[in-house]
Amino acid sequence: MNRSDVPYADWLRRLFFLLLVRPVLGLILGLNGRHLQRLPRRGPALVVANHNSHLDVFVLMSLFPGALLPRLQPVAAADYFLSHRLLSWFARRVLAIIPIERHGRSGRRDPLAPIESALDRGQIVILFPEGTRGEPETLGQLQSGVAHLLQRHPDLACIPVVMRGLGKALPRGEALLVPFCCDVVVGEALAWNGDRRQFMAQLEERMAALLAELHPSSWE
Repeated sequence: MNRSDVPYADWLRRLFFLLLVRPVLGLILGLNGRHLQRLPRRGPALVVANHNSHLDVFVLMSLFPGALLPRLQPVAAADYFLSHRLLSWFARRVLAIIPIERHGRSGRRDPLAPIESALDRGQIVILFPEGTRGEPETLGQLQSGVAHLLQRHPDLACIPVVMRGLGKALPRGEALLVPFCCDVVVGEALAWNGDRRQFMAQLEERMAALLAELHPSSWE
């Protein structure tokens, strides 16, 4: 495959992460990663992570090889990321988000359909099951959309990830990045067990175990 065969948006995404995201993360944040070899190297796959900051998606995507960036698609709120023309262009072209409606309305199509479409194309989908950014160093309640996806795609690899410190490096409502030591730990893939409630309990237990690896005394 030569350069002309690669879509413009893919090259834009690679350059953005190579020239801006990775240098900024490397120079300003002390980022420590554990078990990064557990991240998927092919799709379809589902990466689920806690969510405390807008930095989360940039950190997660930067952990993958540049060649895999075209395969990565984070799930994001349509009402926020598509609310302004410039932000919408960046979200779609550079981050390649999967926009979903956070507040479902009767008569609307299945909110998980765009995610399923990406998975059917062999993408690696990044999902934040808390649904919104929570308080720094606090893990909120996980929504059951993950289990619904696994029920429909029982062979799908589901990889839990926990991050610490990003909510302090770039807190919600702030625009200034603060130097802060941050940690990322990747868990082993979870297999679908046939029961949505049991799977969510297993996912919460797995993420709690990952939190225990990241200085548990600092977590609530």
